[in-house]
Amino acid sequence: MTKSKHLTDTERLNIEHWLRERVSLKQIASRLEKSTSTISREIRSRSTFSDKSAPYRVPNRCVKRSQCQRRYLCEDKPNCTKRCSACKLCNNLCEDFEEQFCYKLCDPPYVCNGCVDEHQCVLRKRYYLHRKAHESYREMLVESRIGANITEDELLTLDEFVSPLVIRGQSVHHIVAHNPDQFSVSEKSIYRYVAGGLLKARNIDMPRVCRIKPRNSKPVEHKVDCSCRIGRTYAQFCAFTQQANIQAVEMDSVIGRVGGKVLLTLMFKSCDLMLAFIRERNTSQLTKRLFLGVRFL
Repeated sequence: MTKSKHLTDTERLNIEHWLRERVSLKQIASRLEKSTSTISREIRSRSTFSDKSAPYRVPNRCVKRSQCQRRYLCEDKPNCTKRCSACKLCNNLCEDFEEQFCYKLCDPPYVCNGCVDEHQCVLRKRYYLHRKAHESYREMLVESRIGANITEDELLTLDEFVSPLVIRGQSVHHIVAHNPDQFSVSEKSIYRYVAGGLLKARNIDMPRVCRIKPRNSKPVEHKVDCSCRIGRTYAQFCAFTQQANIQAVEMDSVIGRVGGKVLLTLMFKSCDLMLAFIRERNTSQLTKRLFLGVRFL
């Protein structure tokens, strides 16, 4: 199976098409190289309900519609003689209305796409539509990256409780430890809200936070392909110079103070002779001028 965690718009279009063709969720997952649970969660979370009714049938979703004998629910139609269960206004007017849901929506594929009874069913339907599913996915993706994961009311309540105590000199740890039932977020989240300026209290109100130096972030590590070292070791270099009878000269820079003068050293291995030249700065241009024999300050 592919390692990609997100479905694309094209894959969602294929899911909608295959559901219309009554392809099983297991087969859809196999075709998209995804797990069956991924396809199942996608369909159940992204599908939408629809009030679409069967053509030429009364859209009555009440459980009691086949036995109900009630009449005259419409006050503006006193001369109506038919049963109210045969009227499209029944569900909106009847106080005893109890909606019936299709039991097929509880089992795979959880939607009405491709259902054999879709053309005659009057119950509330549920469809998986790739366009709406992808829009819902994009909205969730954007919302998850905007601000803190807390509502405005919750943030206001948190601010009213935490900020006065912090301004009086109490630490966030002390507040959370003595009032554990008042918080739905972690202690670290509260510190982030304060540092981000979401609360009235600021980092300057917490002296210990101001004294602590920010931690140095760990550099991003990456793996090096060991194949790049093949034929490039020092032992192989020495063997190559002996075989080709080449006299190598080793060049290095001896740095004292960063940004100050440096020494350029040339080591002649054949006669154990070292030459040293002073450079004003450790730059390639000064090294080039040195080899060209140009005097510089």
